[in-house]
Amino acid sequence: MIVIRKAEYVASAVKYEQYPVGGLPEIAMAGRSNVGKSSLINSFLGRRNLARTGNTPGKTQTLNFYGVNDQWFLVDLPGYGYAKVAKTVNAQWGPMMEAYLKKREPLRAVIQIVDIRHAPSIEDIEMQQWLRNMQVPTMVVATKVDKIARGQWQKHLNVIAKALEIPDVSLILPFSAQTGVGKKELNESIEEILGELV
Repeated sequence: MIVIRKAEYVASAVKYEQYPVGGLPEIAMAGRSNVGKSSLINSFLGRRNLARTGNTPGKTQTLNFYGVNDQWFLVDLPGYGYAKVAKTVNAQWGPMMEAYLKKREPLRAVIQIVDIRHAPSIEDIEMQQWLRNMQVPTMVVATKVDKIARGQWQKHLNVIAKALEIPDVSLILPFSAQTGVGKKELNESIEEILGELV
């Protein structure tokens, strides 16, 4: 288990030159706006307000780097697919995220976050296909499981697995920032990705 001794905001970036230097490994979080990404980050890192949560989807418009234990970075990617964000901003996100995902050498994996209550959106499917085509190691986490009865989880997870073409539904991790379900498993998965570095 990774023990989170230190977690701090380090930098926000919109272009490559603004990324932190030093080559520490990075794990990125990607997901639709309003999917619970900030809540997941805060829950995982055990910090209440480190990643900004808000009622306005599409708030994260930069890549936000959080340093963990001075050993690695958790990178919060801009939420995608929120229609009310200005088209010009949406148009900037694509190239910004693509540049990061394609060129960032310390990137070890992307955790794609989906809402268990809803079938994956077109943007979710496109993101999964794009990551697969780029051969970026990817893990899918289904958030907000506290919002539905436990007996319904499997049905919803099957829908997600089918839409994202994930061959084994057990590869999708159910998670709740409210109850802590999945936190231990997420920790173990990230520890495995980072290997001997943590």
